[in-house]
Amino acid sequence: MSDSEFHRIKRLPPYVFAEVNAMKARARAAGEDIIDLGMGNPDQPTPQHIIDKLVEAVRDPKTHRYSNSRGIPGLRKAHAAYYKRRFNVDVDPETETIVTIGSKEGLANLAQAITSPGDIILVPNPSYPIHPFGFILAGASVRHLPVGMANGTSTDIDSFMVMLERAVRHSVPKPLALVLNYPSNPTAEVVGLDFYRPIVEFCRKHGIYILSDLAYAEIFFDGNPPPSILEIPEAREVAVEFTSMSKTFSMAGWRIGFATGNKKLISSLARIKSYLDYGAFTPIQVAATAALNGPQDCIDQVRAMYKQRRDVMIEGLAAAGWEVPSPAASMFAWAPIPPQFAHLGSLEFSKLLLQEAKVAVAPGVGFGEYGDGHVRLALVENVHRIRQATRCIKEFFRSNAAGVAAGKDPEARKALLDSAKSGPDKVQVS
Repeated sequence: MSDSEFHRIKRLPPYVFAEVNAMKARARAAGEDIIDLGMGNPDQPTPQHIIDKLVEAVRDPKTHRYSNSRGIPGLRKAHAAYYKRRFNVDVDPETETIVTIGSKEGLANLAQAITSPGDIILVPNPSYPIHPFGFILAGASVRHLPVGMANGTSTDIDSFMVMLERAVRHSVPKPLALVLNYPSNPTAEVVGLDFYRPIVEFCRKHGIYILSDLAYAEIFFDGNPPPSILEIPEAREVAVEFTSMSKTFSMAGWRIGFATGNKKLISSLARIKSYLDYGAFTPIQVAATAALNGPQDCIDQVRAMYKQRRDVMIEGLAAAGWEVPSPAASMFAWAPIPPQFAHLGSLEFSKLLLQEAKVAVAPGVGFGEYGDGHVRLALVENVHRIRQATRCIKEFFRSNAAGVAAGKDPEARKALLDSAKSGPDKVQVS
């Protein structure tokens, strides 16, 4: 009996990341040293004062009981204070914010709360997988909007509005919601408030909800903090925003995030969560409160660390002959496949990098069809390992330059494709 007989499972394609991950596991089992730039999994420890608060809280037997699915009041107040401090946005901690078990859970459960079978959702492509599949699992149909350098250029608001208007005009029924994600995972693209303003106006006019994923709000470089869509006063009429402590405080495994904004959407999420969970473990919520209310220099430190890694990676790849745009934010670089390997596509190129250079990356096609010309590199190894990775890539390019130049040699192309074959399926991506 196969799980493929179940309705929702049948709506999910196999994760293309699976083949690369299976190859990576086999290589490591064979004793090979693989430099893993594939998954956005922070490698730094959670700051000590947050750990200390967790330990203190867990020693209190009262915290061992069921928690609150909406989040403890102190954490909701701390998050509201963060929005005021960071974005100058006033948030009612009782009605306009809710604690989630990571932003991913929040978005998926909100999709369950507001979606009827056959609803249409507008989602960027490429995008983080939960953005389309949270709604697909809820029974919706997804209409993709090509964005994020899908065609080699960044997304400007004029072209985005043309796509958005066309999508709404030609969708029956009218779209229920639009997903936005800036700074973007996987493309690392950033936008300003001037990008959000016409989108908010358009969605208010047409009664379309906006779900903004701001998980990388604090991982930015070059002194340009990403804005919140809620900085536009009218946005909370239609918008809810998801944030996370995973990257900001290196708390990925702790699973703490937030949804903030439109009262109707927050109430709907709270209602469905009340049936599904009792919230995150109370000591984790207490520690998260200490993180938001406590010293913030740890954020500056983690930001500086990612910036150093970014600079080393981009410079090293350039020295290898791979011109990759320097990301302005996030913990990723969105790298166009070098011309001599473009014919392979992102999955086969990723497998070849793993096999020949011993470097694991995420194939862009795993984030949507418009990502197939790129791979995503995560800044999750230290500077020494990143330098090692770029040296390995440089040697791989040099050794393959003659046989695959611009993909002109059919026999070399076939050999490369054959050498990269293998793998089962189904893994997670972050």
